This record gives sequence, C-alpha cells and structure tokens, in this order.
Amino acid sequence: MRLAVLDFGKTNSKLFVFSQDGRILDERRTQPKWTRKDGFSVLAEAELHDWALGAVADAVENHGVEGVMVSGHGCTFALVDDAALTHPILDYEQEPPAEIAARIDRSIPDFSETFSPRLPLGFNYGRHMLWLQEVDPDAFAAAKSILGYPQYWSWRLGGRAACEVSYLGCHSHLWAPRKRDFSSLVDAQGWRGRMPAFERAGTVIGERRLAGAARPIAIHNGVHDSNAALHAYRRQDLGPLTVVSTGTWVIVLNPDCPLDALDRERDMLVNVDVDGGPVPTIRFMGGREFAFISDGWQGAIPHGSIQQAIDAGIMALPSFAPGGPMPGSAGRLVGRMPDAGERAAAALLYVALMVDLCLDLIHSQNTVIVDGGLNAGGLLAGLIAQLRPGQAFLQGASLEGSATGAAALAFESVGREFAAEAPEPVHAVRFGGLAGYRDAWRDRIAAQGAAVKAAGGAR
Repeated sequence: MRLAVLDFGKTNSKLFVFSQDGRILDERRTQPKWTRKDGFSVLAEAELHDWALGAVADAVENHGVEGVMVSGHGCTFALVDDAALTHPILDYEQEPPAEIAARIDRSIPDFSETFSPRLPLGFNYGRHMLWLQEVDPDAFAAAKSILGYPQYWSWRLGGRAACEVSYLGCHSHLWAPRKRDFSSLVDAQGWRGRMPAFERAGTVIGERRLAGAARPIAIHNGVHDSNAALHAYRRQDLGPLTVVSTGTWVIVLNPDCPLDALDRERDMLVNVDVDGGPVPTIRFMGGREFAFISDGWQGAIPHGSIQQAIDAGIMALPSFAPGGPMPGSAGRLVGRMPDAGERAAAALLYVALMVDLCLDLIHSQNTVIVDGGLNAGGLLAGLIAQLRPGQAFLQGASLEGSATGAAALAFESVGREFAAEAPEPVHAVRFGGLAGYRDAWRDRIAAQGAAVKAAGGAR
C-alpha cells in the first residue's frame, strides 16, 4: 500500500508519497497565499485546493496511492454548509479590532478549564470564531459544520465532516482537557450542535474516485501536525520523550510535565494527543524568527560562523514574533555588526537557546527528539545537546516527522504495518564558550523580562 500525505503548513504546504516501509517516494511543495477580502486576511483556498488535488491525482497515477491523509497547522477553522465554505478561512496572524477584542475576550474560559492561555492574534482560534461571529453572523448562521483546518481539507477532498481531538485540543479555547469534552465557550455560544461526530485521526471518512483512476482512494481524517510528530515517535516504544517539532513554530511537547507547572503567561499550554490525553507544551515562532533574524538565510551555516558569533558575543534577544515564553519583549540583535554568516549563526543560536529555555520551563529530563526543518544537517540538535549534556538526544531520520506520524495513523487505521525509520542519536557539537554565551544570554533576557514587568506587564 502507498499513501499520499498532504502536510498543510503555514509557510509551506507539501505532499509526500509514503510506502509501508516508511520511505518517502515522492514529494511536491507549494506556498499557501493569503489575500485581503472584506477587511480580513484570508486563505486563497481555491488555488491551494487546485494544487492539492493535482498533486494527489499525480500521486495516484504515478505511484498507485490508495489513500490520502492530511496533517495541518494549528489555530485555524472553517465554516461549511453542505457544499462549500460559508466564509473564507481566516489567517490566524491578524488581531481583532481593539473594541471588538474587548468584548469577545470577556467570553473566553479560564485557563484552569481549557489550559489555553490568552494569546494574541488568532493563536486561540475560538477567539477568531467569536470575532467572525460578531462581524458576519450570517456566515455562522449558514454553517452546518465547524471544522478544524485538517478536517476541512479531509472534507474538501471527499470525506465526511468530522471532529478530531488533537486539533480541537490545540490551545483553541474550545476544549476542556480534564473533562475530555467541549469547553463552556462552545455551549455558551451554541456551537456544539455544529460540531460533527468525533473520529480518531487517520480513520477512513470517505472515498473519492479521481478522473481516470481505476478505483477510488480512501480519505482519512486529518491530524494536528505537531501531535502527528509526537505520535510518530511514541509508537516506536522509545520510552519517555520530549518532542521538539520545528517549522514556522517550534513546539516542545513533554507529556511527563505536571500540569500545575504550566505558566499561562509564557505560552505554556496543554495540547491533546490523538487519543485525548493531555500533553503539556511550550512554544515559540522559531522558524519565523530564524528567517527574520538571519535575513532570510538559506542553506547550511558554517561552523566557523557559529564560533565567531559566540566569541564576539553577537546574540539575538527575544522576541521577534508574537507569543512565546518572553512575551512583551521586543527582539533585538546585540554585539558588533555581524556579517551575513554571523547573522545566520546568531539566528540558529537564538533558536537553540530558546529551545534550551523551553526544555527547562517544561520540566524536561527525559530523552529529547528534535524534528523538523530547522534541524536540517543536525546542527540545531547538536547545539541543544551541547547545552544539555545530562540528557539523551535523538533526531528524526527525516525532517518530516509530522507527515510521517500522519502516515502512520492512516496505515494503522486500515490494519497495515508501517515501519518508519528509527530516530538517530545526536552527537553534541563542541563550540568553545557556548555555556558562557548561554549564561550571558539568560542574564540579558532576565533583565529584559524584569523591565517589561516593571513597565506594566507583557499583555
């Protein structure tokens, strides 16, 4: 059996063809586009759909795939009737107008219920639902189903409308992890009746015959991308794990962290795994910040540039994007003017130092797996391993842990074995002065945080 996985990220969307032995046989990539319409930034959905459908059709023709699975980024919802969207899909990177935010934020449940901190923009998509409901009530009135982003694509490709717990439980304000049920917000707004029946991620929820295909392909219920990465490694019986999933966001998930250790002011929250279990999480927009700090650097970063940045004390201080564990602090570069390589080095060091901080905050003492695109070449994992010599580190055999986990869920749902490659050991790098660089960076961010607090708080 061969399977197509559509991995819809915020910055890049990808299609992978997986075989049952875990190999990626083919891939396609595109970038989603966001446009302005009626005062909102919205997804250019038709264009992305045409790309996805064409990529799946090619995978069926060229590789004989028998099913399609979806992995999707968080923070995004879709309103649909029987046939189409009732409103374009909102871009989560936009803030409601202040007067609307003041009204809708009074409806948000307490952190003790949802374990969803009050985040800016649409990082809690229940907040964006309240905003859209206020300014376009007709779109809500016309909607038969409220879908998470991966569930929208599973539905759009030919499956039935479904809910899925890892997506609803992703800091949405819509889920109460301890009750394993919808939050009080859902009932207060009368949304429960438009939430479809739950299906586990990977379950077959329909089929579709593409033009010219000999038989229909199965449509599998989609999954939240970082929770798919967590599943990819948990299923391999590797023992207690912290997963560092990197992309536009860096998501650090440690199921062993006590819930009472979560600090709502530092972008710490509960995600929910594919079986509904709570997963303490901390996150920051590391891929976006790396691109900004490095001025769009592409490719490998010379080790010499890393050492030069450390020796010169060139460092980036948080934060360069909304959210994260240092809210309210404006990002800046300190030290002498860097050349292009040193700037890229400072950007990667920043991500490593932020992950190191997150691992402390999320009480990680178990084995750490570093996964995703920011670990290309293994340098990020090597830096974090040098910073934390007391922990074991692994890295994904490929950079596509989210897609691999999504594939595993789909194969498992139809009783097929799926033998993904085991993660590889990480060897710590050996840069001189890295521990001192980390200490200086932490001293600076502590002073920065104290200044923010003295000025009246982060939010």
